Amino acid sequence: MKAGVRALGIAESFRDERSTLAGAVVRASRVVDGFVFGSCTVGGTDGTDAVSSLFADLGREDVQYVLVSGIAPAWYNVLDLDAIQQRVGRPVISVTFEESEGLEPALREAFDGDALAERLDTYRRQPARRELTVNGETVFVRSVGIDDGEANDVVRGFTPEGGRPEPLRVARLAARAADRWEAADCER
Repeated sequence: MKAGVRALGIAESFRDERSTLAGAVVRASRVVDGFVFGSCTVGGTDGTDAVSSLFADLGREDVQYVLVSGIAPAWYNVLDLDAIQQRVGRPVISVTFEESEGLEPALREAFDGDALAERLDTYRRQPARRELTVNGETVFVRSVGIDDGEANDVVRGFTPEGGRPEPLRVARLAARAADRWEAADCER
C-alpha cells in the first residue's frame, strides 16, 4: 500500500447518555493527518448518522477508506454500514477484536418491542463477519463497497504491529481523551 493512502478511523468512548466519537485520519505511513469529533446517543439509533456526519464534517476528499471500530458502539447503537458507505462514497470496513456468537442474544436481552425490531433489522442487513489474521492476531472484519481481498489488504496495510489498525488505535485514544476532557470540564 502506498505510504500516502489515508483512512479515517472512527472509535468511541462513552459515559452517561452521550458517546464521544473520534475520527482520526491516518496515512498508511502511520502519519496522523487530522481529527474530527462528534457524538451519538448511548443506547440510541443515531450512530449511522453520527458516523456519516463525521466524514462530512472532516471535509477531506483525500480519505480513501473509512474504518469503524465495531458495528454497535454506544451500547448497541447499531451501525448500518451500507448506509454509511452510500453517504460517504468510500469503502467502509468494520473491525472488531473479540470472537462472539453475534449481537442478537445481547440485543434481545437489552431491548424489546420496536426498539429491538429496529436494531435487529439493521443488524441483520449487515455483511457477515469474517476472521482475519493480522500480525499473528485475529480480528473480525465486515466490509461494504470493497471486495473482501482488498478490505483484508487495507486492514493489514494499516496495522504495522499488533492487531489493531492504526486509524482505529489513534481514534480510540482521541475519543478517550476527549471524553475525559469533557468530563473534567463539566466538573469545573
